Amino acid sequence: MSDMLHLQLEQNIQVSHHHIYLQDIARLSCSNPKILNKLRVMPVINLDKSKPGRYVMSAMDLVTLIQKQEPELEINTIGEPKFIITYTNRKNPSKIWEWCKIFFVGLASFFGAAFSIMTFNNDVDLGNLFSKIYSQVTGSPSSGFTILEIAYSAGVGLGVLFFFNHFGHMKLTSDPTPMQVQMRAYEDDVNTTILESPRQGENHTGSL
Repeated sequence: MSDMLHLQLEQNIQVSHHHIYLQDIARLSCSNPKILNKLRVMPVINLDKSKPGRYVMSAMDLVTLIQKQEPELEINTIGEPKFIITYTNRKNPSKIWEWCKIFFVGLASFFGAAFSIMTFNNDVDLGNLFSKIYSQVTGSPSSGFTILEIAYSAGVGLGVLFFFNHFGHMKLTSDPTPMQVQMRAYEDDVNTTILESPRQGENHTGSL
């Protein structure tokens, strides 16, 4: 009975070095420890060090490379038939630059959300609505700064916190936040687009 290799692949694998070995992009399990240790350090591709980006490969590329070294080995692939290698040059970013980016994103998010809320309130004429409700209930004209406006303002802030389930490092529940869900959906859409559009990625099957 020949040895069996189980090869598990994810849709997108991130690496920070241009010499790619099999253990960098796949989870391996083999009935023969010697073969397993040998295949872990098997060279797969040699990326251009000066060109970080996304590179598309298929499970069959890996099977072909493995069979060249172990012709008698049975291979069972688990997971994605095609996958993306995301190569990035890791550099220690400047702390000042990182804080500047955080500050800019925070300002853009704050004023963007404020503008959206104000345009919504203006579209539905919320101020006039509150004024009419206050006059009908109390019988006196609204000053524009009543319990309705105060409660609404506090409710918007609390509603945002409860909806996003996130405040600093604190979470109300263990569920993913809506932002995390949307970012994951976006990443899945990007990966699917790259895999289905060969021109968006580069297919490298050459070994080191």
